[in-house]
Amino acid sequence: MSNKADKPPATLDAIPKKDSSRPSQQLPAPGPTTSLPARQDPLQAYMADVRRYDLLTPEEEHDLAVRYREDEDPDAAYRLITSNLRLVVKIAFKYQRFYKNVLDLIQEGNIGLMQAVKKYDPYRGVRLSSYARYWIRAYIMYFLLANHRLVKVGTTQAQRKLFYNLSKETKKLKDMGFEPSPKLLAERLNVEEKEVIEMSERLAAREASLDAPLDAEGSRTLAGVLRSDDPTPDKQVADEDYRQQIRNILNDFGETLTDEREKTLWHKRIMSVDPLTLGEVGEIFGFSRERARQIEARMKARLKTVLLDQLGEEALLGLDLVR
Repeated sequence: MSNKADKPPATLDAIPKKDSSRPSQQLPAPGPTTSLPARQDPLQAYMADVRRYDLLTPEEEHDLAVRYREDEDPDAAYRLITSNLRLVVKIAFKYQRFYKNVLDLIQEGNIGLMQAVKKYDPYRGVRLSSYARYWIRAYIMYFLLANHRLVKVGTTQAQRKLFYNLSKETKKLKDMGFEPSPKLLAERLNVEEKEVIEMSERLAAREASLDAPLDAEGSRTLAGVLRSDDPTPDKQVADEDYRQQIRNILNDFGETLTDEREKTLWHKRIMSVDPLTLGEVGEIFGFSRERARQIEARMKARLKTVLLDQLGEEALLGLDLVR
């Protein structure tokens, strides 16, 4: 079967030449009411272009798939892809309620189709269209998850499952006469109840731009009236000063240590970003892990006393003395 898209473009020689023996006819001058040509709808233009490609018979599809698999023939891959472009359009329209720009969905579906052709095995006895459906849907769904909202609503596998099946399962339960409670939905979708609640809240929440004006003058925005949880500048200065006092006390305490075992525990374990284990410290000095723990415990008790004497009980809040 020949492909309409494979026909070569018309050449200049194919265009009829003007007959000079016939009197020329002048086109009427455009009147004042002449309007500009209407813009062509990109989606309609794409669909008209897609219809130019012929569908393949099962035998043609198999032969082309074998050629691509065995010889990596790019022409065979091209024919396999173009003959299934209409399938992508059909699947993309099913997801239009999630994303209005169908051309974006078609574009992602076409990428999935190309991936399907790349991985298709013609010897398994399955039509390419049946195999490609999964790849086309997968790419469209991934695109929807990334672009459904400004803030992504689904990142894990369970969240992706909820994103696409929650509304469908809710409607199904209502049609059956059941109340679609989070517990029942969680059981039917095989996820936790709290995940159903969280996803329902995310999907129901309305997005709002932080730069959106709150008044007619546009002098106030949402970002300007939201309460900030950040500490005030004077609180930041006070906190940093307090942390510096603790750092100074810790440094002074470390300089007072004279026992090599305590020095190792202090620098290589308590104050280290990548601390040694008690067992590793014991191996260095040739004693047991329990002995290392006892030495460390006595040293921490002395440090706690120093902190309490100089800064009071507040010095122990947030300070990790046990590693």
